[in-house]
Amino acid sequence: MDFTKILYWVSTLIMCAIFAFSAGMYFTQYDMVTGFFESLGYPTYLVYPLAIAKVLGIIAILSRQSKVLKEWAYAGFFFDAVLATAAHSDAGHGLGLSVIAIIAVVVSRIMDDKMFR
Repeated sequence: MDFTKILYWVSTLIMCAIFAFSAGMYFTQYDMVTGFFESLGYPTYLVYPLAIAKVLGIIAILSRQSKVLKEWAYAGFFFDAVLATAAHSDAGHGLGLSVIAIIAVVVSRIMDDKMFR
């Protein structure tokens, strides 16, 4: 395997793991997550749709069935991670995982373009 493939798969798996973890928390720890959403000023009705969108985004990226859906998934993950970073920063929380998510999304997308043109 060459460096591009390794970098693609490492960044993609990190990205997918972060968003799968997030979606899992949204489904299994609903009360805690809605508390965070309320404290950050976000509507709680977004919790389940965001969790479903994250799962579908992971499927779109890993299945590679549709270029359009894959691009929308990358865009959605990028904006979700950027907005999560801003929200956590505003709330005074740690930024580690959301910054790692941004980096993983960007690297995965760039390497995806290099590998699958």
